[in-house]
Amino acid sequence: MVAFNVRPDIDAAAEKLSSSFGAKREIQRLPEVLWEGETVEMLATGLYGKGNGLLAMTNQRLVFYFNGLMSQKVEDFPYNRISSVQWAGGMLMGTLTVFTSGNKAEIKQVPKDQGKALADLLRQRISQAPATAAPPAAPGVASAPAPGQDIASRLATLDQLRAQGLVSDEEYAQRRTQILDSL
Repeated sequence: MVAFNVRPDIDAAAEKLSSSFGAKREIQRLPEVLWEGETVEMLATGLYGKGNGLLAMTNQRLVFYFNGLMSQKVEDFPYNRISSVQWAGGMLMGTLTVFTSGNKAEIKQVPKDQGKALADLLRQRISQAPATAAPPAAPGVASAPAPGQDIASRLATLDQLRAQGLVSDEEYAQRRTQILDSL
């Protein structure tokens, strides 16, 4: 497998891909579409609409990202908006169907092993998602904590980001102070 050297969480997820064919550009540019503090848990490749792209399951949402030469597509599915997930697998590939607010998105040509694992993890995640949580703010926009997110869980998330090397010691200290000041 090709080493990407993008970010520790993205690199770890990319190493588990059976093939990154058709998604190398997307893996390299994935940090551009992620929100501040968002970490990647799992990646898969697939075909959605007119483009072969990348499915990224993060700690906050499912993202389909296609970055072509002439066009770009980003579609996200926050966990609290997903009502159900279907997986239909063939011999080598399958289709992941995500149902949200009366709409459905079919991501085709997902490698069978990645698709099944992603569908299972998504089902687990949406069963735990609070139904009334507010969606995260756009990148670079400060927001108040989500209603169900207490101080301890925010500090735990910050500790995880620091342990993964995603925030510097200086940024860690600053954000920890902000969290504690919100008491």
